[in-house]
Amino acid sequence: MNEPSTYEPMLIVMKPSATAREVGAVVEIIEAIGFRAHPMPGATRTAIGITGNKGPIDGRRFENLPGVAEVIRVTKPYKLVTRDLRPDKTIVRAGDAAIGGEELAIIAGPCAIENRDQALAVARIVQQSGARFFRGCVWKARTSPYTFQGLGDEGWEILTEIREAFGLKIVTEALDEAGVDLVEQHGDVIQIGARNMQNYSLLKCAGRSRLPVLLKRGMAATLEEWLLAAEYIMAEGNYNVVLCERGVRTFAQHTRNTLDLASVPAVRRLSHLPVLVDPSHGTGAAYMVTPMARASVAVGADGLMIEVHNQPDRALSDGAQALTPEQYLSLVAEAHAIRGVARSIINQSPSATPSPGLVTAA
Repeated sequence: MNEPSTYEPMLIVMKPSATAREVGAVVEIIEAIGFRAHPMPGATRTAIGITGNKGPIDGRRFENLPGVAEVIRVTKPYKLVTRDLRPDKTIVRAGDAAIGGEELAIIAGPCAIENRDQALAVARIVQQSGARFFRGCVWKARTSPYTFQGLGDEGWEILTEIREAFGLKIVTEALDEAGVDLVEQHGDVIQIGARNMQNYSLLKCAGRSRLPVLLKRGMAATLEEWLLAAEYIMAEGNYNVVLCERGVRTFAQHTRNTLDLASVPAVRRLSHLPVLVDPSHGTGAAYMVTPMARASVAVGADGLMIEVHNQPDRALSDGAQALTPEQYLSLVAEAHAIRGVARSIINQSPSATPSPGLVTAA
């Protein structure tokens, strides 16, 4: 028999009836030949991605193993984020809170932790809104070295107090590998900011963490570059990745960035990872945040990241895009109402073919 002239990356799809022992046996064989196995259980079957190969893989060696349904050649540059590996949408959990499930996830809070009174006042509003996640950065990656860089070590103490007092899950940014360790001690979700989306050593470090990772899209990143950044994290074994669209840099001058809402259904078509939208950074203007948040939910976003400040005019960073508590509470109510309408439309029209965005809003 002639050997195939070309080989491509492989996904091993197990039969729905495959046992845990059969899945484990395939994983053992993959690892025994020097590759890394990534089993991804789904609703009906398990798929196993293969990484770490330095050369081509002959998938025929796996085809006759017990429990294997088929071996798929992957033509995309990524193989762990793709729906080929996992047709079912991933639900990322942080304790008893989730992103990607039935509930619209809301991550809200100030751009930066400025002081205890400010942070606790905003956390109280976030809890009142029913949101499960509080955002607030201890260190800030700022364009200018002369602007507020974050509160530093005192900020970790404040975040710990918020977590204990309000029961909120803490989402905060890691700027470097040491920051990942600190988020693991004091937080619940590691945020990788837009400027670090292609900081590959940081992505690998986050990929070795036990915490979920929220990966923001880079300021000029294509969809493929964004997904490949997520692939870096998952290739290290951390499959709990959430994508966050936050706008890209264009020639437009009426907004801080151009919020690319088309990325939501585009990501949904390609990947099983949940996707959020950050209309605060995406527009840079408070009056635009609520309208774009409404649109984000309508196109199928799994949640929103919203900047809130008890005194936006006195904020030390990004005050122009921060909502007041009253504006924020109104936004949350509207977002949930739109989510409900989208679900109602889908439930009433089971024979229709909704858009990819609305399908995931169900």
